[in-house]
Amino acid sequence: MLEVLANTIALPERIVELARREAKKLGLGLEEYLAELVIQQLDPKDRAVEYIEVAKKLLEEAKKELKKDNIQQASEKAWGTTVLAIKAYAWWKENKRLTSHRELWEYKDIVAEDLGKWVRDSWNAGISMYTCFYENWCTRKDVEENIEKIEKLVKEIETKIKKTRTQTQS
Repeated sequence: MLEVLANTIALPERIVELARREAKKLGLGLEEYLAELVIQQLDPKDRAVEYIEVAKKLLEEAKKELKKDNIQQASEKAWGTTVLAIKAYAWWKENKRLTSHRELWEYKDIVAEDLGKWVRDSWNAGISMYTCFYENWCTRKDVEENIEKIEKLVKEIETKIKKTRTQTQS
């Protein structure tokens, strides 16, 4: 059984393992990988909205995992949140799909130019969560503080995307 945010989807264990393997090859969390598969058929501006919505839900999941003292899972979800936020911005600004860690690293510079230097701190918080997930070295306090920085990134990108979207729909 695979739990996806607030809903439960029953999938054969073999399918779940294949999805996990593919996600790992791409350096993604399972949730992010599945979101990518579903969202890829949408219009780029709609993709941006969906990416930021999934990022918000994943951030909430990270907080729940942290409350349960599951540091490693909280850090994985925090990293996925960071990635989805940067990808949302790329879809929103340039209709651009980011497919590698290198592209994410490069694109965070564009986000930082647009939103401010603080974006680098949020990005670095996300990268630290990536390391924490794979190495399991960080403390609860590390995760708490990094989630706060990542949350700022998500909120600012959401505001930018939704503000522009509202203006174009009027």
